[in-house]
Amino acid sequence: MAERRVAITGLGLVTPIGIGKEAFWNALLAGRVGVGEITRFDASTYPSRMAAEIRDFDASQYMDRRRMQWTDRFSQLAVVAALLACEDAGITIEGRSDVGVYTGSALGGLTYAEEQLVSFQKEGLRAVRPLLTLSVFGGAAPSNVAIQLGLHGPTIANADSCAAGAIAIGDAFRAIRRGEVSAAIAGGVEAPLAPLTYGAFTVARAMSTRNDDPGTASRPFDRERDGFVMGEGAGLLVLENYDDAVSRGARIYAEITGFGTTNDAHHMAAPLADGSQVSRAMAAALADASVGADEVEAINAHGSSTPLGDRAEVRAYQGVFGERASHIPISATKGQHAHALGATGAWEAAISALTLSEGRLPAAVNFTQADDGYAIDCTTTVRDVTPRIVLSNSSGFGGINAALVLRSVH
Repeated sequence: MAERRVAITGLGLVTPIGIGKEAFWNALLAGRVGVGEITRFDASTYPSRMAAEIRDFDASQYMDRRRMQWTDRFSQLAVVAALLACEDAGITIEGRSDVGVYTGSALGGLTYAEEQLVSFQKEGLRAVRPLLTLSVFGGAAPSNVAIQLGLHGPTIANADSCAAGAIAIGDAFRAIRRGEVSAAIAGGVEAPLAPLTYGAFTVARAMSTRNDDPGTASRPFDRERDGFVMGEGAGLLVLENYDDAVSRGARIYAEITGFGTTNDAHHMAAPLADGSQVSRAMAAALADASVGADEVEAINAHGSSTPLGDRAEVRAYQGVFGERASHIPISATKGQHAHALGATGAWEAAISALTLSEGRLPAAVNFTQADDGYAIDCTTTVRDVTPRIVLSNSSGFGGINAALVLRSVH
């Protein structure tokens, strides 16, 4: 059987700079930054005291209160993103067995477990909610999406750190291409803003300490970057068999044509300095898409704003594209929405799809100057572009790397 083509037809985005595709995209193009001082808990004694919080999220606008009582914030973010994605796609999928749900998350429902531990320590076992057992595992998010929409297809969750969302999309892409499902809801979700969970990243010295000016703290590829800024949210995409999408007259943002993933096999936190395995992931995705490196016309970078990570990523681009690496327009948007771990790769895949469909490449907010010897075309203003091929790149703790290739359908 011939491999099926895979279309992106719906974007469900719950982010610190906007909820819903339109709000998110408009905020991105306007340069809005969603980073500020943490309000979710007292971080006054922490080395890093900022985050990108979603301050206007109200799940009751999308879910009935009974369902809300049996879901924590992690699953609520996923359900709302799924509903928004289906609405955007104009698709009714309730009750179907040929639709899968594929999600990724670095931490799953860990922060809810942290809340319940506090209750347990104060009041004992009687204070622990039964919801705890149903919320902590990573599969809770796609399971709740499946329950909400009555979907009987495969429900797959991964915990592949900051590459989780991109890998979930890649897994769904492969499943549709092989004919295992006709459509999928795929992406990432993260709700990591709790005292211990957040604090553990500060102990690891992974996050920025630019507390006096949170809006400029996340600085992908900038020479003055000092660590990432944590965020929260969800990004789920509706993927469909391309022919089915065309038959129903769906708006198609882009086509996914390739996926690749590798592991540095080097260190749990520090990336392999030469970026060689990031290069391999990109090369694998390009080969999967039958696309040459010379055909890539724009990149949505991982760009986490960490000193080591960004440098290794630039080296990876040099390894794949050679001299062209300094001339391919790069969009790195974590300066605005920060780094929501497993959710961010899905946001960036959505941004890549919107770049192809809307002809606009968002700016890299807070980028001023790259490291010496690491020349890149990191756009500092929104650009009008007409690329045919965009590469979306993600990496995470554990040395996990993932790349997606998206093609224009216009």
